[in-house]
Amino acid sequence: MSDSIIARCEAKGLRMTGQRRVIAQVLQDSADHPDVEELYSRATAIDSGISIATVYRTVKLFEEAGILERLEFGDGRARYEDAERDHHDHLIDMQTGEVIEFVDPEIEALQERIAARLGYELRGHKLELYGVPRRKR
Repeated sequence: MSDSIIARCEAKGLRMTGQRRVIAQVLQDSADHPDVEELYSRATAIDSGISIATVYRTVKLFEEAGILERLEFGDGRARYEDAERDHHDHLIDMQTGEVIEFVDPEIEALQERIAARLGYELRGHKLELYGVPRRKR
């Protein structure tokens, strides 16, 4: 990822108000996959004048501009991450909702082989694994 979210928004010609800048910075600083409620909580800790409606509108604007990627992990909450982050897959803990990012070269190679075997050149993919912790024996 080369540029900040704010820089990419400006490069796309989006009008960056002070509140949008705060929301963009919160997203930039997020190591997790926040939903709108979490973004709102983090943003209002910086600027108490930001409304939940502003967060919803800003997230939608950033998503439509290709700045953010919307993720849905089956819990009814849309979550967001920077669309230009390095490729990774997700493992979702079905008990806690924790989202674990991972990259596995074997999985990447297998996907390429499957696409080739079916006559395709792979251009992208999303992999989400859902599980529960194993019981200790």
